[in-house]
Amino acid sequence: MTESMLTQIEAHETAVEAVKADVSLLERIADQVLASFDSGGRLYILGNGGSAADAQHIAAELVGRFKHDRRALPAIALTTDTSILTAVVNDTGGENCFARQVDALVTDRDVVWALSVSGSSPNVIRAMTRARAIGACTIGFTGRTGDALAELSDYCFRAAHEVSDRVQEIHQLAYHLVCDRIEQSIVRGEIKVAAASG
Repeated sequence: MTESMLTQIEAHETAVEAVKADVSLLERIADQVLASFDSGGRLYILGNGGSAADAQHIAAELVGRFKHDRRALPAIALTTDTSILTAVVNDTGGENCFARQVDALVTDRDVVWALSVSGSSPNVIRAMTRARAIGACTIGFTGRTGDALAELSDYCFRAAHEVSDRVQEIHQLAYHLVCDRIEQSIVRGEIKVAAASG
């Protein structure tokens, strides 16, 4: 039996209310990204499906602008290069499509941010495993069932739901809060963003 629209809105509201308990976590996530930028590192973001769109959304907010004019920030979505993605999937399998890029690009100054509703997608788990081996900071965004991703994340935000649409709605709220804190810190001059290298 399908849920009514009203029931779904109420579920959304309940999940939004739960985000208040994670504000300090989101602040720490933003501060970790800022610290990476300040040391010359980059932010790499990844996910599948709707989470791939979210990865690109986050990168766009940081490279472009969110609410204020300021310098561009080094954020890269690993979901956008179709030649790399299709070559790796074709040659070595879909579970390697992000891990191969992590191996090529990520250093121990960087942050790797994975979004996954289930928290168990093989390509996400493999990429985060590689990021940890390299020594990068790892951030996970998942839902209630995302134990595997949480275990690989230095910081993990878990939406208080398990259904993909509710989880993704909460992820968008949460990453907008993170982007806003990052941007405000840059605009106020609280950190000097170093030129990315390596």
